[in-house]
Amino acid sequence: MSQVSIRNLRKEYGSSVAVADFSLDIAQGELVAFLGPSGCGKTTTLRMIAGFVEPTAGSIFIGGKDVTYVAPHRRNTGMVFQRYALFPHMTVAQNVAFGLDMHKFSALERDARLKQVLEMVRMHTLKDRYPRQLSGGQQQRVAIARALAIRPEVFLLDEPLSNLDAKLRVEVREEIRALQQELGLTTIFVTHDQEEALTISDRLAVMHDGCVQQIGTAAELYERPTNRFVADFLGQMNFLEGAVGADGRFATRRGTTLGVLLDDSATNAIGLRPERISLTHQPLSGEGSLPVTISSAVYKGSTLEVRAVTDNGEVLLCHVQNNARAHVHPSAPGARAFATFTKNDCVFFN
Repeated sequence: MSQVSIRNLRKEYGSSVAVADFSLDIAQGELVAFLGPSGCGKTTTLRMIAGFVEPTAGSIFIGGKDVTYVAPHRRNTGMVFQRYALFPHMTVAQNVAFGLDMHKFSALERDARLKQVLEMVRMHTLKDRYPRQLSGGQQQRVAIARALAIRPEVFLLDEPLSNLDAKLRVEVREEIRALQQELGLTTIFVTHDQEEALTISDRLAVMHDGCVQQIGTAAELYERPTNRFVADFLGQMNFLEGAVGADGRFATRRGTTLGVLLDDSATNAIGLRPERISLTHQPLSGEGSLPVTISSAVYKGSTLEVRAVTDNGEVLLCHVQNNARAHVHPSAPGARAFATFTKNDCVFFN
C-alpha cells in the first residue's frame, strides 16, 4: 500500500486553476520532489497534503486513511517551512518541544524525544540558544528537529534550503537525505532548484501551470523527457526543429541535415544535451557530425561552455571537459570543428 496517495487533486481560486488533476502514489520511505518554476502549483499541492489548503476536488490518503478534510494537526505530518517559522522568544529546546506539548506527550516522553532529535540534528549543545543567536543552517536544523519530534508519518519540506548560501545548501541537503533514509521517512520535498531535486529524490514530479508534466526518477526525466518543458527545465537542452525526410534523415528548418537515421517520421524536434556533443577535428564515421564555427567559450573550471554555430546559423551549446583528452579544446572564437553525437544522444519530440 502507498503511504501517500493523491487522487485527481484540484485547487481553484475563482477562475484561476492553481492545481489541475494531480495524481500520485508515494511509497513508504520514498522521497519525492515536486519540481517546477514559481507559481506552478507545487507549494499549493504540498499545503493541501498538509491540510493548510482545502482542495476544490480530489482525495488525499495517508497510510490508507482518507485525510482530505481532516484538520492539519490530526494528519500526523511534519512540515518544514521555507522561512523556518521558529518562535523568536523561545529557545531551541522550547521550539522543538512545542509540537510535543501540543500533542500532550508526558514529560518523560517529551524529554526523551527532545533529546533524541536534537542529537540527531547535532543541536543538543545549542539547546538553550535563541533563533537570533543561530546561523541559517542551524535554524534550519531546529526546524527539521521540530518537525521530526512528533515522529510524523509524512515529512513535508517547502523550499527548505532557499534561504541558505550555496555551500551550506549542499551540506544541509545531504543531511536531510541522510536523516530521511536513516529514519525511513516518507518525504515530499518542494523545490524550484533542478540540481537539488535531481540529487536528493527517489522520484520527481515536474509541474508547470498547475499540471504534472512528468513523474519518474532523475535519470528517466533527464535522459528521456516526455515534452520540451521537462527537457528545458531539467538542465540545458539544444533544440533543433524540422522534419524527417523520405530518406529517414532529420533536416532542420534552416536546412541542416543530421547524419542519424530516424524511425519515427512524426518527429518534428530533436533535443541534444550540451554534454552529449563532442567537438572533433574531423567528422566521425557512423555518427552525426555537423560542421560548426566556435562563437564563444566560457571557462567554468572543470568544463568549457562553448557556443558553436552551424553553417546554417543554428546555435549549439556544448560542454567540453577541461582536460588534455578533449578532441578539440576551443580557446578563441572563429575556430572550426565538428559537433558530433550519436542517435542515442538525441531526444525526439513529436
